[in-house]
Amino acid sequence: MKHITKKIVSFIPEEEIDPHALQQLHNIASLPFIFKHISVMPDCHVGKGATGGSVIATKGAIIPAAVGVDIGCGMAARRTSLTASDLPDTLTPILDGIEKTIPTGRGKNQRVCDDAAVFARELSDKTEHPAESWQQQLGSLGGGNHFIELSLDEHDNVWIVLHSGSRGIGNQLAQKHIKIAQKLMDDFFIPLEDRDLAYLPQNTPEFDAYMADLLWAQDFALSNRKIMLRRVEAVMQSHFPEIQFLDNINCHHNFSQMENHFNENIWVTRKGAIQMNEGMFGIIPGSMGTRTYIVEGLGNNMAFRSAPHGAGRRFSRTEARKRFTPDDLRRSMEGIEYRHRESILDEIPEAYKDIDQVMEYSKDLVSVKAVLRQILSVKGD
Repeated sequence: MKHITKKIVSFIPEEEIDPHALQQLHNIASLPFIFKHISVMPDCHVGKGATGGSVIATKGAIIPAAVGVDIGCGMAARRTSLTASDLPDTLTPILDGIEKTIPTGRGKNQRVCDDAAVFARELSDKTEHPAESWQQQLGSLGGGNHFIELSLDEHDNVWIVLHSGSRGIGNQLAQKHIKIAQKLMDDFFIPLEDRDLAYLPQNTPEFDAYMADLLWAQDFALSNRKIMLRRVEAVMQSHFPEIQFLDNINCHHNFSQMENHFNENIWVTRKGAIQMNEGMFGIIPGSMGTRTYIVEGLGNNMAFRSAPHGAGRRFSRTEARKRFTPDDLRRSMEGIEYRHRESILDEIPEAYKDIDQVMEYSKDLVSVKAVLRQILSVKGD
């Protein structure tokens, strides 16, 4: 841990932070409602307005773009009773089953499936104005860096791991409130270093409306992961009737909530970071084709009891497509069951930072409980 300034505490060496990301950190730290300091995670990278891999504690205001447009994006993991020796020579039928059961990419279910109906009713009771068709988005994966995987730990136990968020509805709600915050800044002639740092002051109708939608979208994302996890479990049970499902972890890494730190109640926004109270379990994935870490929190107060959410991008999607070829992707994914297609080239492992280095910098934040390696990967375009 190092103080870059009084207002910026970093868990990654300053010289390893991208200059544009560093400027974003300074922009955020200059805001008058920052509480104590902002905490920089080891997977720090440029984001929209706020830096990915940052923990932003505030009093009296929240920055919608700092939460991000994929509200509630996060991870779920489930250890099973299976070991590597229980698996067949080919995992293609399991890959086919998962892809048949869970819509991927920009698509959605054409109806509210039975296993999502209860969640849809519960979410409907919590809001009056969600976007049309959000119910059909429940139980769908999405694209980009979202994934469903089967992995093995050091003891060859089989794990289910998945990464997804609040889908189109979360994006729509986030974009709406980012624009509202920007208009509010314009109306009150509040200058900002970055327009995407527009904020909503507490005790205003705009703040209350955002918080209602934010908490709803976070519930949606959590429910979405639960539904998909159950569907993967059903696929696995169809192949292994005696399977049992054990450890269960489900955590956000793009979210905001009120917490108590340094004896004060404050808003903590984690943009690409997970909450890691002492003894809390979490998931820190690398990238498609690399390792995932199951961790336990150390409750580091200077990090607002947080940890990184993953490897973080090394190259943009456009740059990755310039640098790498489909053959590079095949080589990187050798030994992993996946659906090869050029549309996921920008997700090649080399486009991301070294997850092992991220974890080395995270020793003051978490202790490692299991290291997983992928054997099957489902991606959406």
